[in-house]
Amino acid sequence: MHRKIEIIVNNSELTAGTRGASLGPGAIMTAARKTNNNYFNLFPLHPLPDFNHFLDQANTTEFAKNILPYKQVFEAVAEKTQTVLKNGSFPIILAGDHGSAAGTIAGIKAAFPDKRLGVVWIDAHGDLHSPYTTPSGNMHGMPLSLSLGNDNKGYQRNTPSEEVTRIWDELKFKYTGSSKINPSDLVFIGVRDTEHEEDQLIAENNITNHTVESLRKEGAPEIISQVLKQLEPCDIIYVSFDVDSMDPEVTSFGTGTPVGNGIFPEEAEEILTLLAQSPKTVCIEFVEVNPCLDNKINTMAETAFSLLESVTVALNN
Repeated sequence: MHRKIEIIVNNSELTAGTRGASLGPGAIMTAARKTNNNYFNLFPLHPLPDFNHFLDQANTTEFAKNILPYKQVFEAVAEKTQTVLKNGSFPIILAGDHGSAAGTIAGIKAAFPDKRLGVVWIDAHGDLHSPYTTPSGNMHGMPLSLSLGNDNKGYQRNTPSEEVTRIWDELKFKYTGSSKINPSDLVFIGVRDTEHEEDQLIAENNITNHTVESLRKEGAPEIISQVLKQLEPCDIIYVSFDVDSMDPEVTSFGTGTPVGNGIFPEEAEEILTLLAQSPKTVCIEFVEVNPCLDNKINTMAETAFSLLESVTVALNN
């Protein structure tokens, strides 16, 4: 099945806790150019507006840092994703931090309002916090709570300001008027670093997590078979790949929140290519490469580019 690929580049790192993820998409491009690979000349490229200058200003929104400029990032990602999908193309998104994903999910739902969306979240983290539960205030830990429309107030630890609550509530239902995904249509792969509040939400909503251990025991083909079976009721699927899902000892520490005992690059490649081959998959996103933190020069970006190439081949087979 041949897909018409378009690449969206979102350099935002407004929702990250460390600096440098905004350089991730560029580092992936550098990895290609270093070997004279013309990959980024093969497809239409859409760089989104850069709002990172807001990081030079004092944050005024406790429990949802930079939510005001993040709203602009969310809208830019959503609207470009929607446009690319309506063009009949397959968006591959290269983003800085994982906050991007909430905008992507909103854009997919805006393009396909009547279709049920499944989400495969390949990550070390659950990203299920809200301004009411966050221990850090960093919004890259919130995209799934935003997409599920679930504040998890039963485990509230914070009292966000009226301004934060207003923008948060607007983004939860923007473009759709309701939540974007159902908990039964969310599948985790490799999640292994969560907080108590997230654990409660996962348990109460029976959210599936295919652990690294189960991946090793059963193998990627069996795991992806289970994922696709669970998502059978869905019309379309979005795949979100955070490079911190991988083992930093094997890849590198070139990501904002590395967690040990992750998946291996070969396993990531198998997972991503199998998902890319599903006709239901309509969008894949790569996030959280941070070359400023890379202990092996640009290895994380080089690994991400290798995975990106494998996905591209799979999309066109």
